[in-house]
Amino acid sequence: MRPVLSGPASGRAGLQRKSLAAEEEKGEDMRFPGNMQSMLKQAQQMQQRLREEIAQISVEASAGGGMVTVRMNGEKNVLGVKIDPEVAGDVEMLQDLVLAACNEACKKVDEAIQEKTSGLLGGLGLPPGLF
Repeated sequence: MRPVLSGPASGRAGLQRKSLAAEEEKGEDMRFPGNMQSMLKQAQQMQQRLREEIAQISVEASAGGGMVTVRMNGEKNVLGVKIDPEVAGDVEMLQDLVLAACNEACKKVDEAIQEKTSGLLGGLGLPPGLF
């Protein structure tokens, strides 16, 4: 059997339930008060804008004095590889140069992403290395 509340306590509980229902109807989220909700929305918009900017990054890196060149996008997908015909005969050297150029391209993408995130998030006063 459920206990029945009467008196002032039942009245306050009813008012609280009505208040919560009214806020839910307005579209307010009780988990995040007032300004926090708008801050979260703004952070999501910034995150989306950052993803779009990262997708547009394109870097080029070379190894062996330009004998192998790799082009890579911001998602670290290799878009192209150029190989000097001179190096094509030495398979081991070619493998090393392709690997070195890919690693260098990855570093350049990381640097470009770091530059974009620091520029976009710099105004928030977050500690360095957080993103």
